[in-house]
Amino acid sequence: MLFSFLAILGVLLALGMPVAFGLGLAMLVLLVVHTEMPLVLLPHQMLTGADNYSLIAVPFFMLAAEIMGVGGITRRIIEFFVAVIGWIRGGLALVNVGASMVMASFSGSSVADASMIGSIMIPAMKSRGYSADFAAAVTAVASTLGVIIPPSIPMIVLGFITGNSVLQMFFGGLIPGVLIGSALLIMVYILARVTGAPVEPRQPVRVILRRARETGWALLLPIIVVGGLRLGVFTVTESSVFAVAYALFVAGIVYRELTWRDIYDSGVRAAVTSSVVMFIVASATGSAWLLSSEQVPQALAQAMAGITNSPAIFLAISVVFLLLVGMVIDLTPALLILGPILVPIAVEFGMDPIHFCVIMVIALAYGLVTPPIGTCLYLCAGIAQTSVARVIVQTLPLLVAAIVVLGVIAVFPPLVTWLPSHLR
Repeated sequence: MLFSFLAILGVLLALGMPVAFGLGLAMLVLLVVHTEMPLVLLPHQMLTGADNYSLIAVPFFMLAAEIMGVGGITRRIIEFFVAVIGWIRGGLALVNVGASMVMASFSGSSVADASMIGSIMIPAMKSRGYSADFAAAVTAVASTLGVIIPPSIPMIVLGFITGNSVLQMFFGGLIPGVLIGSALLIMVYILARVTGAPVEPRQPVRVILRRARETGWALLLPIIVVGGLRLGVFTVTESSVFAVAYALFVAGIVYRELTWRDIYDSGVRAAVTSSVVMFIVASATGSAWLLSSEQVPQALAQAMAGITNSPAIFLAISVVFLLLVGMVIDLTPALLILGPILVPIAVEFGMDPIHFCVIMVIALAYGLVTPPIGTCLYLCAGIAQTSVARVIVQTLPLLVAAIVVLGVIAVFPPLVTWLPSHLR
């Protein structure tokens, strides 16, 4: 059944059908051809899949990111980093990565980070003498941190679809996110030294202190959210609501840059994006139910066991496979399709499910900057008004550094499991 499902879905996607409709239609065909179940189970399972309290966090984190973008929070964070490290060789490029790491702790979405950071940093880098290709490449690759550093919308979705703790996945992604961000900072600095990137003038201490004072309200949010989750003050869903309320307070009352029109537009954009995600979740949940009811993951696990008994070899195969899948299927649909299949197999091989889930998110996130899907790649190239092909060349050394870190994370599971172990 699995091969029939993938074949039908592949044909439908190749014909240009949206992922949500392709999943639903593939499941309908399998219900008719391979089972004797009543068709009424299809809409029932889809509605049941979307009707989950944990998924409320998705639209709220998206709304928080929108409010931060229009309310001046993103701009102030960037100005603060420019004042602190802009004087280093390639300072603006380093600021780009640093801002992405901070914004990742707000939005939970790589596309949102690429849009918010790119709309400010790419024009700024171009005006200071950086090439449009390099500016777009740094922004695109750094934006992948948006789904690795908590909170992460794909982790919320994957945790729901596989039955694993979203909170443990959040904390599991924290150390890998910092490691990947650090690797990108090092690689950007090396490239800046080699190419002779521009240097910003050193800012006086009073300017840095003023920027820090202005940005302090914004930088408090990730501390409060992560600390509140760790101490059990609120759940993941409650933290998303708090993020919206805090963003409204800071942007509207402290910074006074938020209008009623901005709030309305932010709500509309967040609602549209969330509806797309929820439709995909509903369809994927139904597909996962059908595959599980037909014992497909168990059969696939037995087949993999016939190939190898080594968890290390299985993990290596999975990482390469996920990197390739990420190139042709967008992040969230890929997680929803493959999560219910691969995670049970990883558990059968004795792997920690949180470790494997975080690896899945990271590997598939790199697909956001690789063709032919490359959502963040195309978005940043469009903002920079440059050729996608030239941007791809500039992303290669950055992606190599990120993939090396992924390999280290795969080899050393405690980098993922150590923080979640303290939550258990």
